[in-house]
Amino acid sequence: MGSWEKTERAQKTGLKSRTDGRRKKRFSVMVILAVLFFGFMGFSMGCSAKYGKLPAGQRLTRIENSPNYVNGRFENLTLTPMNTGNSSRVAMLWKFVFRSEDRLKPDRPLPMLKTDLLNLGRSQNVLVWLGHSSLFLQIEGKRILIDPVFSSNAAPFLFLNRAFPGYPYSPEDMPQIDYLLLTHDHWDHLDYPTVLALKSKVKNVICGLGVGSHLEYWGFDPTVIFEADWNETFKIEPGFKVNILPARHFSGRFLTQNKTLWVGFLLETAKRRIFISGDSGYDSHFAEIGRKFAPIDLAILENGQYNENWKYIHMMPEQVSQAALDLRAKALLPVHAGRFAMAYHAWDEPYVRLAEASSKQRGYELFTPIIGQIVNLDEKNLKFEYWWI
Repeated sequence: MGSWEKTERAQKTGLKSRTDGRRKKRFSVMVILAVLFFGFMGFSMGCSAKYGKLPAGQRLTRIENSPNYVNGRFENLTLTPMNTGNSSRVAMLWKFVFRSEDRLKPDRPLPMLKTDLLNLGRSQNVLVWLGHSSLFLQIEGKRILIDPVFSSNAAPFLFLNRAFPGYPYSPEDMPQIDYLLLTHDHWDHLDYPTVLALKSKVKNVICGLGVGSHLEYWGFDPTVIFEADWNETFKIEPGFKVNILPARHFSGRFLTQNKTLWVGFLLETAKRRIFISGDSGYDSHFAEIGRKFAPIDLAILENGQYNENWKYIHMMPEQVSQAALDLRAKALLPVHAGRFAMAYHAWDEPYVRLAEASSKQRGYELFTPIIGQIVNLDEKNLKFEYWWI
């Protein structure tokens, strides 16, 4: 071998060695950061009740008898990959924590109203969107609170999922609640400080199988907690039914997933039917619910925090529009946006895209109230402004 060949080979070997070295260094840094991050989370979990408690005892026995619980985990009705992109879970976590996309949050305070719910007459049939997926409903004299999150962040750590500024509501602003409905146990739907502060005001809790374990651990009276599997119905009082229905999502408050059930709800009274999707990717269950319960007066569907990398567990806005049609809903109210930035899209994109999709057909009315605005459910031809423009 000539001297020039040896030199070239040495240069290539050195280049490859340096490249491999940089790759190993980057990988090592990622591993170290991941270990530190999850180690800190584990330490935090060990010294805090906010993570809740996994089902055990008779509660777990009931869960194990569910047809939706397979090999120690709840499963969706259809195959639902969590990660549908090319990035690893560590890379996705890194991007989620340190994302810097433009317009994740609004550059101005969003319009909000502080409605006096404490002095709202029980005879009024109204809905008040409280931001993200939190809702106050008053129908036929029953006061219902759904997925309340009044904290300034929706995560176990203060630096994650910080809320947009200017939020006016707190647990003290809520009246006595007849039914607290919880769609699942993720941090942006089951908020420990909020439910703890509301405990003395809540008469009944309705949730999916296993979620009651958290609440009982936090001091709720187990006799007021009603847990259900998909396609079960509670008839707690005459003229009012709560149907627990499938959603396409997942659950968990730390590293262990799918030990509790994620659900949607359909509320039935003699005068109206209201559907709440909870977090859900698009699937055939919407059409099935429509066939069983139509006409549905109002569909409250998640619309936000979506991405192609997790397209099966959150709907794109165009799918939200199609889901409303599948449900045969008379009206659609989008939630899961407007208070937290938990994905990579612009804060107003869910509304822009859904408004455009809704304008192309006449199957339903689109309700877009601002946070805190009273929606009179008995009023016809309701009109709302595009407040995000």
